[in-house]
Amino acid sequence: MTRVLELEGITKRFGAVTANDDVSLHLERGEIVALLGENGAGKTTLMSILFGHYTADSGTVRVDGQELPPGRSRAAIQAGVGMVHQHFALAPNLTVLDNVLTGTEPLWKPRSDRAGGREKLVGLARRFGLKVDPDARVSDLSVGECQRVEILKALYNDARILILDEPTAVLTAQEAEGLFATLRQMTQRGLSLIFISHKLGEVMAAADRVVVLRHGRVVAERRKVHTSKEELAELMVGRAVKRPTRPPATPGELLLEGVDLHLAGKGGASLKGASFHLRAGETLGIIGVSGNGQTTLAGLVSGLYPPDVGKLLIEGHRPPRHDVPHAIAAGIGRIPEDRNAEGAIGDMTTWENVVLERIWSPDYSTRGLVRRDAARATTEAILRDYDVRGARVDGRIRLLSGGNMQKLILGRVLSADPRIVVAAQPSRGLDEGAIAGVHERLLEARSRGAGVLLISEDLEEVMALSDRIMAIVGGRLSPAIPAERATQQLLGLMMAGDWSTLDDIAAEGVHAV
Repeated sequence: MTRVLELEGITKRFGAVTANDDVSLHLERGEIVALLGENGAGKTTLMSILFGHYTADSGTVRVDGQELPPGRSRAAIQAGVGMVHQHFALAPNLTVLDNVLTGTEPLWKPRSDRAGGREKLVGLARRFGLKVDPDARVSDLSVGECQRVEILKALYNDARILILDEPTAVLTAQEAEGLFATLRQMTQRGLSLIFISHKLGEVMAAADRVVVLRHGRVVAERRKVHTSKEELAELMVGRAVKRPTRPPATPGELLLEGVDLHLAGKGGASLKGASFHLRAGETLGIIGVSGNGQTTLAGLVSGLYPPDVGKLLIEGHRPPRHDVPHAIAAGIGRIPEDRNAEGAIGDMTTWENVVLERIWSPDYSTRGLVRRDAARATTEAILRDYDVRGARVDGRIRLLSGGNMQKLILGRVLSADPRIVVAAQPSRGLDEGAIAGVHERLLEARSRGAGVLLISEDLEEVMALSDRIMAIVGGRLSPAIPAERATQQLLGLMMAGDWSTLDDIAAEGVHAV
């Protein structure tokens, strides 16, 4: 095979933190390499150095034997390197074609060659199986379609080496499966791929070779055929990893009930007559293909907006006002689906983000003045207890990796001991060790008597944590089935809207709920 990429002796420090420590790796033509590691292991930093976003303190990057000048993204692009970031860099008000063409033509060119650009884009889409409408506005596209646009942007610049940072973090299982089928076709046409991931299943399904980082260093390299998910998980975290087992539930009083809820879509699909209930000491899992109303449901329960029709009852009563402060006061803790847009304010400090939702509490304010010592003490405890790495109490939260930001949000919510936990995609983008930690914390909350409303597209997660499971399809909720009766096949049918056999299955678990 022909070696197309070499990184040799890459070291990068941010102050006292060493993100990459003498890292070397290579990539062959037509090969897929998975870069695996815990949150904060240095994966994204390494790829940002390759793409020219960061300048290494030492080390070299060579493409086809030619050394790239450090810190110059344009040089990386001209050498055939393309990067698809975890958080898309698309202008939602522009068309697909406009997004792809942006930055590809000189500013002094009198007019854009849109006809030629369209022809090249359509040809690339057809060649690599990345179907997308060039004239569609990006704001109207699904998440999976936006990912295709990002990949096409890189291919339009004649990328021969493609870097994908957590490519399935915001995709459904079906979209992820389709993406990797496409990537495999791309390697057969000569492209070479590096993808960053935490998901061991997709690593084993898609990669030819796996490179494992831990604390900024390469600790292992394995051919896929010579390893297993269990070995990779242990290599990532330096110890054997086992997800916790759900103990039997003893549901208590009714904590939360939704009755015939209707709500026009608020940044997601509408609710159309959704009904459910949640008891103390149990977890109700909600599954569904993205865009079927789960985001709207989570927002409604969390107090972001009231229902248009129907009732939401907390411990049998309607809240005096349907808003976030009253939801928090009623004991509802929210782990949002989008940690960056809804879970944190990037330019505020870590301690400010920790206490922001409860700044009015006497624990953190007196006569309108913030008790900073108390806020910092709480933050330090969360950073320690939830193993949030790379965080400083007074540092900007935007400097955290996505996984560590998620752990901080989890700690902020669960440390307040809520009666009801709304957990939307709680382990999205987390490594195997962190996922086990999140699951353990949610099970602990359930054991303390909290009711957990788990909204997730990860079927394994829902089956492992839930006592009862419902599917949301087109804004409607299916009958709930006992988790013990759930299988991947049955849940797939439920997500597709086939609920014909669920009433009988649900009746079997009626005494447990």
